Amino acid sequence: MFKSNKLAQATFFLFSSLYLTACGGGSSLDSDTDTVTPPPANSSTVWTAGTFAPSSEFKDQCAVPRTGNDPFNENQPYPDTAGSEFTEKMWLRSWSDETYLWYDEIEDNNPNDFSSVAAYYAQLKTFQTTDSGANKDNFHFSQPTEDFFKESQSGVVSGYGINWAFLSNTPPRILRIAYLEDGSPAANAGLQRGDTVLSADNISINDNTEAGIEILNEVLFNPTAGSTHNLKLRSNDGTDKSINVVAGNITQTPVQNVNTLITENGTKVGYMQFNSHISIAQPELINAVNKFKTDMIDELVIDFRYNGGGVLALSAQLAYMVAGPANSRGFDYYQTIRNDKQPNDTPFPFIDFEIDYSTFQATNNTLPDLNLSKVYVLSTEGTCSASEAFINGLKGINAEVILIGDKTCGKPYGFNPTHNCATTYFTIQFSGVNEKGFGEYSDGLKPTPTPQFDADVQGCLAADDFNHQLGDKNEGLLSTALFHIANNRCPISTQTAKIKQPNTSVNALADTGLPLVPKQPLYKENMDLTRPLPTKGNSDE
Repeated sequence: MFKSNKLAQATFFLFSSLYLTACGGGSSLDSDTDTVTPPPANSSTVWTAGTFAPSSEFKDQCAVPRTGNDPFNENQPYPDTAGSEFTEKMWLRSWSDETYLWYDEIEDNNPNDFSSVAAYYAQLKTFQTTDSGANKDNFHFSQPTEDFFKESQSGVVSGYGINWAFLSNTPPRILRIAYLEDGSPAANAGLQRGDTVLSADNISINDNTEAGIEILNEVLFNPTAGSTHNLKLRSNDGTDKSINVVAGNITQTPVQNVNTLITENGTKVGYMQFNSHISIAQPELINAVNKFKTDMIDELVIDFRYNGGGVLALSAQLAYMVAGPANSRGFDYYQTIRNDKQPNDTPFPFIDFEIDYSTFQATNNTLPDLNLSKVYVLSTEGTCSASEAFINGLKGINAEVILIGDKTCGKPYGFNPTHNCATTYFTIQFSGVNEKGFGEYSDGLKPTPTPQFDADVQGCLAADDFNHQLGDKNEGLLSTALFHIANNRCPISTQTAKIKQPNTSVNALADTGLPLVPKQPLYKENMDLTRPLPTKGNSDE
């Protein structure tokens, strides 16, 4: 999303990020006392259909205000003041009316008719559908602000270091391990990709009682750090195993399995698994690109199959590192489109420099590049947001993207994560288009040998293969990419394939019986936030 030149002439750059409030903020709390300030007087203390007070009149007026200092915000006092659930709902109502991309499709229901803030927020969105009949907005969610900052600032999440995939959402459920975080408790305990869950703490994965579902949800998706749980799994070779694993605070490893593969005809193919566009991935991506440069690769395969998005700026950096200045100079990477109450942002190009994500400063370090006009991308329906922007951004400058796998999730949208009363809210606030003005892929970007529509991408349908480890030449998606590299076509077996891709979200629910409701929501990492970035080398902000 930034230009491939030095950008010295630009004043601002937009980038999609996880870090809205990390640079400080005000507060009405005195850090030396627990006394809370009453909410300011206003004339909008009742709900009137169709009448909206500014959201600022209700901001930080909390039913349970926090006291003391915020460790994630330079230890500044919390901004919370005394309020109520009603003021929290009224803030959500006005904020949504001001910023939601489809604000005119929200039904203005009485906040008092909802038993909780969460229930009220859940319906502050459109319920219209896309051309395919899918929900127009599948990306509306919230999370505790503390969890948001743990992940956004350091890549820390709670759990065992397991990233799950539901292959069957109805009993008999099939829940398998998609991949593991390096050095995590699960990896150290001997678990591996493809392991299928049989039970958790002796509760069958197919248990359909309320008590059993509650235990499964806690053990599999929301374990308390330091707690030990038993998982019974079946390995790819059919061996059953019982493993005790300790939950902890896990640092994610967004870039894995960086390797240069040599094909039978001597072609050097760079491969890397890129799981999440979070800031800690920047040095790992740079190291991977430098390795590929040293190895003088001929082709590149980026494995986005489980990458749900994240920092849009990082997507722009990766796109630059792939395409290089010769292919990207002078072109825009991404243009945001907001609702008619908000001004549109200045388009921003491919980013050719490192970013200090702790301070939001551009640096004088130029990124390495591979100067490739073609890249292979491995995809599933879990490939989303910033990953899709990468594909669409490169297509916008006529770079050749070969898509291998299944259609992507279909999220040409972004949001500014916004904090209020210890909760961080994500509501769709903009869509994005590439240099050519295209961005309508709400039903996903689709691999096909014969593209016909704008959302079609040259490539091959192929099913995710849990019987091989990621990076293995024999794994289904990677082997299809290698075949295409060697033959410039799809394998015959995939040309007419119609695959039903497993749901790679841990938020997949059973269609019958009681659902599993994991803690981590789908698209949790799709925190696409626009924020001004200073001119390269400018240290003033």
